[in-house]
Amino acid sequence: MRLVDTHSHIFLEEFDNDIDEVIKRSIDAGVDRIVLPNIDSSTFKRLHLLTLKYPEYCFPLMGLHPTHVKGNYEIELEKVLNQFNYYDYKGIGEIGIDLYWDKTHLNEQIVVFEQQLSFALSKNLPVVIHARDSLDVIFASISKAEFKGLKGIFHAFTGNIDQAEKIINGGFMLGIGGIVTFKNSNLAEIVKSVGLENIVLETDSPYLAPMPFRGKRNESCYIRIIAYRISEITGESVDRVAEITTSNAVKLFGL
Repeated sequence: MRLVDTHSHIFLEEFDNDIDEVIKRSIDAGVDRIVLPNIDSSTFKRLHLLTLKYPEYCFPLMGLHPTHVKGNYEIELEKVLNQFNYYDYKGIGEIGIDLYWDKTHLNEQIVVFEQQLSFALSKNLPVVIHARDSLDVIFASISKAEFKGLKGIFHAFTGNIDQAEKIINGGFMLGIGGIVTFKNSNLAEIVKSVGLENIVLETDSPYLAPMPFRGKRNESCYIRIIAYRISEITGESVDRVAEITTSNAVKLFGL
């Protein structure tokens, strides 16, 4: 069984003391590639050090996370986009709109999001979209004519079936992670409805650990738990779940 974790932040300080063991556990669990979305300029060094240490295993994305869009967004965004002059990234991420924590910089978030969408199109790269409490705002942006042809993932999807279908019809996939294992999650119905061809697997490590590790540090090796849960939901074998979702990830990011 070969699995791809399409969204993991194992370059963060939570893994400073045992990153090599974390990687080994992932390999032992059947994870043979991990995609690493950036946060902001403060995470450049950590991201690059890990991808340089594991160049055939860890694949970096570059973007400015919406919760890190502040009054200095122009300077911060310039730093982010300038990184493409020096490194080969597999996509633009993690980008989007977040209205859960703070709505103060909504206008700035929209500006930064759309500038990164334009950049993704210019580079023919996929985007990884963070859409917490903001799907309507996200849809308003990506539906603009100038963004036709975008591809990517709606990370940590928690919307309804209508929203899921709108995302898929727009050429995007759903990122399914630990939330699918939560008792109060509606994702089982959605996963069954949209089919394996429209989803990829992710952990969002160190966040959103699946059951029975909810509330603890997440790791990329737990992607196996997510694959088994999706197998239960769809009635497909776990090997089939791994095969299709891995193929989706490989094609999207050119891994």
